[in-house]
Amino acid sequence: MGLAPYGKPKYVDVILSNLIDIKDDGTFRLDMSYFNYCIGLTMTNEKFSYLFGEPARTPESALTQKHMDIVSSIQHVTEIIVTRLAKTLHKETGKNNLCLAGGVALNCVANGKLLKESPFENIWIQPAAGDAGGALGAVLVAWHENPSPQKSASTELNDKMHGSYLGPQFTESHASTQLDQYGAVYEYIEPLLLSKKVAGLLANQNVIGWFQGRMEFGPRALGNRSIIADPRSTDMQTKLNLKIKFRESFRPFAPAVLDSEAEKIFSINSSSPYILIVAELPSEHCSQMTDEEKKLFSIDKLKVKRSSFPAITHVDYSARIQTVHQETNPQFHALLTAFHQATDCPILVNTSFNVRGEPIVCSPEDAYRCFMRTNMDYLVIDNLLLKKSSQPQWENDSHWQSEFELD
Repeated sequence: MGLAPYGKPKYVDVILSNLIDIKDDGTFRLDMSYFNYCIGLTMTNEKFSYLFGEPARTPESALTQKHMDIVSSIQHVTEIIVTRLAKTLHKETGKNNLCLAGGVALNCVANGKLLKESPFENIWIQPAAGDAGGALGAVLVAWHENPSPQKSASTELNDKMHGSYLGPQFTESHASTQLDQYGAVYEYIEPLLLSKKVAGLLANQNVIGWFQGRMEFGPRALGNRSIIADPRSTDMQTKLNLKIKFRESFRPFAPAVLDSEAEKIFSINSSSPYILIVAELPSEHCSQMTDEEKKLFSIDKLKVKRSSFPAITHVDYSARIQTVHQETNPQFHALLTAFHQATDCPILVNTSFNVRGEPIVCSPEDAYRCFMRTNMDYLVIDNLLLKKSSQPQWENDSHWQSEFELD
């Protein structure tokens, strides 16, 4: 998803002629002679490489324009399948609501296209779409087979996921005890003052680790285990990728936006609480490119300021949106409200509180270690505020930094 906009779908015909047969109803069949995942340890084989004229890319090697064109083509074919399947389902069932799960349902670009082009009026996507969601399915089977629980519809976001905040929670006393063991320096901020204080730090271009309440269930950080920043900054996307997340610079970041403001800023008329729908920024928020900028290719496109919110705007003027609701996350909603009041911007950059190759932090100990190993400026754990420059020296035991050149 993230790399596709840097390329062009030049290989769609190659894919459709050789790798996959897609029927009008969206059903498909792969030619397994090109793939190795059923019988070997790699996804594709030498026949696949021969088809595209070069061997499989080795991990960490440079991405070429051809790689980006192949990715763009695969994304295009994925969208063909998804939209055809959806149209077939609507025709067969006559239903107006569509629920999605499974790994492909995490493709928020395809989901955004479904929202715009499919005949369904409402689309809901399971936030832990993929293998991990099987645990939720098992619980639901048992719940529905048990006649005793009262089964009623929910009024919260039309689902009972409670914003997907279903994971572990830690007390503030537990956090302070663990921080004391590290010799960490922190101050307690009164709850009523916390949002205003942090909003001011964000407005001054600080990157903040935000650790609150119950951990999210699923692959997306939704404002309880998040790294947050100001989306108006022109260099924040690169800074976060290279100096905080230690990952490839092309990867976009999601905007967390107040639900009441989402439709005013993005081309979306539905909630997206789980960062599973991509929407475009309307022209009034987009920056016009010069003739020279239009000639740029590949990663050079990153140099162009695309909108009033460059840190969350992808090179195709799209954004993976999280709508934040007061009902499910009052703390994160209060922070966004305070930032909106301070800056007239109802958006924050929201990315998962982890670095490349590591899971999202779960405990206060995880959060502090990640904070100290990266170039975050502040860490907030519940009502405790930590400033990086005030912390005792941390022995650099991280391998992440060596993988990317930091300016």
